Amino acid sequence: METAVKQSPAPAERPPAAAYRNLVVATIGFGLTFWAWNLIAPLSGDYKERLGLSSFEQSLLVAVPVLVGSLGRIAAGAFTDKYGARLMFPLVSALTVIPVLLLIPARNSYGAMLVVGFLLGLGGTTFAIGIPLVNSWFPPSDRGLALGVFGMGMGGVALSGYFTPRIAKHGDNLPFLVVAAALVVYAALAAVLISDHPDRKVPTASLAHRLGEAGRLRITWELSALYAIGFGGIVAFGVYLPTYLKTWYDLSPTDAGTKAAGFALVTVVFRPIGGWLSDHMHPALVTSAALGLAALMAIVQAFDPQLSPGGTIALLCMAAGLGTSSGSIFALVSQVTPQPKVGSVTGIVGAMGGLGGFVPPLIMGAIYSAKGSYSIGFMLLSDLALAGCVYAYGRMRNIRRTTGEAEPAAPGR
Repeated sequence: METAVKQSPAPAERPPAAAYRNLVVATIGFGLTFWAWNLIAPLSGDYKERLGLSSFEQSLLVAVPVLVGSLGRIAAGAFTDKYGARLMFPLVSALTVIPVLLLIPARNSYGAMLVVGFLLGLGGTTFAIGIPLVNSWFPPSDRGLALGVFGMGMGGVALSGYFTPRIAKHGDNLPFLVVAAALVVYAALAAVLISDHPDRKVPTASLAHRLGEAGRLRITWELSALYAIGFGGIVAFGVYLPTYLKTWYDLSPTDAGTKAAGFALVTVVFRPIGGWLSDHMHPALVTSAALGLAALMAIVQAFDPQLSPGGTIALLCMAAGLGTSSGSIFALVSQVTPQPKVGSVTGIVGAMGGLGGFVPPLIMGAIYSAKGSYSIGFMLLSDLALAGCVYAYGRMRNIRRTTGEAEPAAPGR
């Protein structure tokens, strides 16, 4: 008589060594290109004085790379679905060298700086290249944390805020030469070390068709709205916080850059925490709590507390909330987006997040020019964060957790 053999459960899938290698290399590249993307902001006070800019003109100069880098993610994500990160990461990194070096001859002309800032936006597109790469190498149970670790590359903003003005003290052109050299070295290493997953599905449809499919998913725009608040807040404060601290609290450019770097560092640390939490509970719940904290701290800052300790605590807690939400939102992307569409959806969601960072610096600059206060700007941020908090809890927590290969259970088309 045959006896039935009880099979033991299969061991949990573990990422291969190549997954960790790609994660590390992609994160470093993300950080370097984000440093390049944010080269103008830490030096914006110098440009304002040299070129005689108004607060709005200074804000526009800082915001242009954010706009272009954000919109460029749409194409970068779709091209990554088609051609893979092994080609796209070193290519974009190498091309970013060009606008970085062009900042040297353009520094005495506002018009030229706007043009170069437009080109510099290329550095902000690597986010949409790294997300599908990391997503493809890690199993669903580890994706939240892995994507959060990759998201730490946005610490390039903190590196730029801290090191760029200090390097500039040793030579006006030195920051651009240092970053350009680092990008050249990285592009060469990335061409060797980055590899696409062997089972990567290459889409056969056209770019327009793939973007159209991603755009017809309801979840794409829901995630875009949340990411525009979370990551948009990070980008906005990353590029505008030095100006805010220098103008409102009368800090020196170096001190303002240092404190802004601290804000960015907190967002970097809390992004993988948001991803890790999302591996253990529904990402929408994490997002809701994080945006609620950001809304509360924005209200506190709207009342113009003293920088030490009230303002510092409020800004750092706000950074923690925004960083956590950024990690949890992309954990949700990985759960509800089919793998072949991750690049396209990431491009759109990432673009909306970047656009969320483009508008606030302009609004803050315009409000300060008109009213001599930043309070209205912080209250607007609190309203948006509160709206995201309510929507994430009320609607997004009902979306079924998936393996990342299926459509969301809730109506999405």
